[in-house]
Amino acid sequence: MTAKDRRDDKEVLVVDLDGTLIRSDTLYECFWQALSQSWRAIPVAISGLRAGRAVLKTKLAQIADLDAERLPYNEDVLAYIARWREAGGKVILVTAADQTIADKVAAHTALFDEAIGSDGVTNLKGPAKAQLLRDRFADEGYAYMGDSRADIPVWQSATTAIAVSPAPNVAAQVKTMAGHEILGTPPARAAYLKALRPHQWLKNILVFLPIMAAQDYGALTLIHALLAFAAFSMVSSSGYVFNDLMDLRADRGHPRKKARPFASGRVPIAHGTAMVPLLLLAGLMFAALANWQTFWIIALYFVMTTLYSLYIKRRAIADICTLAGLYTLRIIAGGLATGVELSVWLLAFSMFFFFALAAVKRQAELVDLTGRGIQTARGRGYTVDDLPMISQLTLASGFVSVLVMALYINSPGVQDLYSAPWLLWGICLMLLYWISRIALKAHRGKMDDDPIIYALRDKTSLACIAIMGLCAIGATVL
Repeated sequence: MTAKDRRDDKEVLVVDLDGTLIRSDTLYECFWQALSQSWRAIPVAISGLRAGRAVLKTKLAQIADLDAERLPYNEDVLAYIARWREAGGKVILVTAADQTIADKVAAHTALFDEAIGSDGVTNLKGPAKAQLLRDRFADEGYAYMGDSRADIPVWQSATTAIAVSPAPNVAAQVKTMAGHEILGTPPARAAYLKALRPHQWLKNILVFLPIMAAQDYGALTLIHALLAFAAFSMVSSSGYVFNDLMDLRADRGHPRKKARPFASGRVPIAHGTAMVPLLLLAGLMFAALANWQTFWIIALYFVMTTLYSLYIKRRAIADICTLAGLYTLRIIAGGLATGVELSVWLLAFSMFFFFALAAVKRQAELVDLTGRGIQTARGRGYTVDDLPMISQLTLASGFVSVLVMALYINSPGVQDLYSAPWLLWGICLMLLYWISRIALKAHRGKMDDDPIIYALRDKTSLACIAIMGLCAIGATVL
């Protein structure tokens, strides 16, 4: 039986919220939104959890001020509800989320005859929800639309079980029920991989820079460098997931970032919450296999990324300095993991060069805001009036990095290390050209907000990288 067949029936359609009407979980939504506002959300969550999940939901709902308009709604479910109402059926939202959230969603969607949620005492989930609905609709019966194992007791009491994107084991149980429908499929695994941002792992190639500069390619050295690379990849992905969870609200208001796995609801944020510590643990294990110095550098990197997500990213200039420092930490970790002595020239070049990349990222974001008529970057410490200064920082820091590279090339150590060091001047020329070019592209609004990703997609940038690589090889072998 479908929605259009129920015009003359008394059966009511009862719809769940989390994982059904929306591709998310409002409890986690509230927690991450509250945490993005203040770290005090953590003790509030702990005290609420001790008192029970219903109390926890009420406390988080009070401090989070969830924006119902920007939640990732399931279009298939909205269409199903619309068809049911067109057929003359009654629709009720019944959710384990707090009553205040149920009311906000009902008011925004304007699809429900009534909204019922948890009241701070009773957590309206599983058996508690089933009992409520049995008491309420004992005579006419009801169709229930849910998504998870917790909904099985409710489906068992319903005349029709409608499962939305259920996990395979849940779908198998639903199919054994007399009246059932399956709507949608579980999240694709590719979305989970995308949430890790594996393309950003290319930044971690910086751990190999110390052994490349020293031309030390021994087997043990390479193994330790690979361990450092794996450690940074896992921990940086942990940081990216954490940052995406913190930025859910801002990302949903961005024309491109709203398609990210967590913001769009393609990956449940409950899963993302678990991914953060698991990825961190994996990264620390890889680091410990290299040596304890690498372990502590990786730990410092995670602390810095966490502080960046919680506080620093909202502070102008401090965010750019932090991003430059995080890049440089990769080089330091590469040196410590392999035992290769780090050059002061290399570290100085890294700080100035990556400061320029971080600045051009902010420049691109501000140009984008200008084009959209927005004056202030949400969740950042910048306004569009800062654009001229940020542009100057990009070029000034970038040009200083080229100067440091030139001084490094002319140092006695490099002259002794390379057979044809004069070829390294080609790297300086390419860097000078590339930095100027990306600053110009950002100024014209033709660059993505991440210069690393832009460089990997841009043919001219790839040509510059290839030329610099040939110059480095030629300086070594000629």
